[in-house]
Amino acid sequence: MTTANEIADKIAAENSLTKTQAKTIVDGVFKAITDAAAGGAETNIFGFGKFKVKDSPAREGRNPSTGATIAIAASKKLTFTPAKAIKDALNG
Repeated sequence: MTTANEIADKIAAENSLTKTQAKTIVDGVFKAITDAAAGGAETNIFGFGKFKVKDSPAREGRNPSTGATIAIAASKKLTFTPAKAIKDALNG
């Protein structure tokens, strides 16, 4: 697993930045994606992929312990679709 701190450390080492500067940049990127998603906008990072908000409608589900029917509220989720370059890198 890679964490935001590990990403920041790598960016700092490769770009002659302090770890604090790199962490600020990484946090800024994540915040920009979050803000766009909260506003319902899609974020497209060329060569990497797209972050998009999808609506999940309300539905009925079952409590696995009791088998009772429960109502599952509508919600929004953030999806990621990788760019072709990423898919190619993953699949050789």
